[in-house]
Amino acid sequence: MLEKPAFIQGLFHYQGVGLDKPVAFEPRAIYSVPPDKRSQTVYFRAGNPAAEMIYLVLTAGGKAMRYFPVGAKGAIHVPLAVIEDIPPGTEVEILIAGPSGLHSSVMIDAGFVEID
Repeated sequence: MLEKPAFIQGLFHYQGVGLDKPVAFEPRAIYSVPPDKRSQTVYFRAGNPAAEMIYLVLTAGGKAMRYFPVGAKGAIHVPLAVIEDIPPGTEVEILIAGPSGLHSSVMIDAGFVEID
């Protein structure tokens, strides 16, 4: 079994539209599983410089997999203990939810492993 790392990384800007309405970043924070491999999420890190709590939603194929709350002016590191296979060809995306009108950014480092 050969494994290869893959990532969603960067500083992503957003405008909050409400804590009950996760939205896509622009540009989108996406990772596409290769058509000949399966993937697993192995860790998730995020930093929130805003003075308000936000949360990030890891989705696969348009369905929520995990929720990651990030406190005001805080950061998280989550090594995932429960790991699920993400099927070949699946689009993985990270969405953001923040208070309405909040303009800020979030630093994201999400790690995946691709498996033959």
